[in-house]
Amino acid sequence: MSERQRREEEGGVKTAPKAKVDKPPLYKVVFHNDNYTPMEFVVYVLESIFRHSTASATRIMIRIHQSGVGVAGVYSREVAETRVEKTLLLAAEHGHPLQVTMEPE
Repeated sequence: MSERQRREEEGGVKTAPKAKVDKPPLYKVVFHNDNYTPMEFVVYVLESIFRHSTASATRIMIRIHQSGVGVAGVYSREVAETRVEKTLLLAAEHGHPLQVTMEPE
């Protein structure tokens, strides 16, 4: 029996196993408390840039205020970089010293 006939009897063409693709690493966007940026502005940023609801943004803002840091979200590297940059630009436009960083999850 030829190789072709054997494959047809087995139900099809043999294919190479699929290569496993690793998921890209994720990054946390971290807000740091500075005692100068108004809480309302932090909530606004969390709602507008990070798309949190008012309740969720308020909870994160309180966590930042009480513990000194809070995670706004976890994203791919490119998305995290973009959101950090937008946040820092918006804070600077409003004259706030808000500090936002990103770190590997």
